Amino acid sequence: MSPETYAQVSNLLIPTATVIYALAMVSHAMEWALGRAAVAKTDATEGAREEAPAELLVASAASAATSTDHAGTGSAGSAGESGASASSAVSSTPDSSGAEGAASERMEAASRIGLLLTWLAFVLHLGGVVTRGLAAGRVPWGNMYEFSITASLAVAIVYLIFVQRYKLQWLGLGVTLVVAAVLGLATLALYTPAGPLVPALHSYWLVIHVSSAAISGGAFTVGGLVSVLYLVKARAERKVLAGGSMSASLRRLPSAEAMDGTAYKVLAFAFPLWTFGVLVAGPIWAEYAWGRYWGWDPKEVWSLVTWVVYAAYLHARATAGWRGRRAATIAIVGWFVFIFNFVGVNLLVSGLHSYAGV
Repeated sequence: MSPETYAQVSNLLIPTATVIYALAMVSHAMEWALGRAAVAKTDATEGAREEAPAELLVASAASAATSTDHAGTGSAGSAGESGASASSAVSSTPDSSGAEGAASERMEAASRIGLLLTWLAFVLHLGGVVTRGLAAGRVPWGNMYEFSITASLAVAIVYLIFVQRYKLQWLGLGVTLVVAAVLGLATLALYTPAGPLVPALHSYWLVIHVSSAAISGGAFTVGGLVSVLYLVKARAERKVLAGGSMSASLRRLPSAEAMDGTAYKVLAFAFPLWTFGVLVAGPIWAEYAWGRYWGWDPKEVWSLVTWVVYAAYLHARATAGWRGRRAATIAIVGWFVFIFNFVGVNLLVSGLHSYAGV
């Protein structure tokens, strides 16, 4: 096929993948909504079961008293029948376990559908990135549009790898929301026709530097989302200890402690990649392209700030024993710093990396 045909295929696959990611997001949103509805129904049922016996006993006592006033021997039978009807009414109060089980099955079905749609969208997304590269005759990350579709693909790759190893289906809503939003923004606002690279980008260090940054950025995103859900789960667990209830969707999440460990594993995987790609390969490429290793360009500065935040996260966990809420807060701050470095610096600040803008 000609480069123009590859470009047309890519321009079709990327928006299609965006729509399917959005459908996966809707499916995962339904999963969470079913969990909230299940706990509301369970709470209402338990309240009815607590109130029903008192009301029925009052009715039974009144009926027995009336029967005693009317007849001697017949009163015993009437009272017995009234007691039996009260017992029957109490036992017929809906059992929350059945309703919760049905809701759990529906939630599981929504989760499976969301994961299948994510896989389908990922295949189309991958095809869109590959055909974009074939259309341009190079690696497809030479401008902001291409880096956006590649970095979001890295988010999906990291999620789908870790979902198999660490059972991260519960992260589906956040991941599909982020990927669909990035692809939608790239398609609607950042699109640039496929073309040749500017001279500064003609180097194999482009592949090393940008691929490392994209993969580690995908892991930073997954780790940030896990940290956000950790805070939600930890708050729910504290609420339960205080006598409250937890939604069925939150009960399906791992424990807060397990989620804290998962975030640490993901970020510990990402940090060395970011270190190599940004602080080793990046300066080497800068020397090749601009004749200096480091020039305090805005992109370089914020890449260093991102590195410092995640270094502080890992250092705090390793030496100060920080766990839980404090560690999750640093991870979320690091994620927002990375997002600003990825989006804000390219769009709002001019510098030597401005060739990567729209």
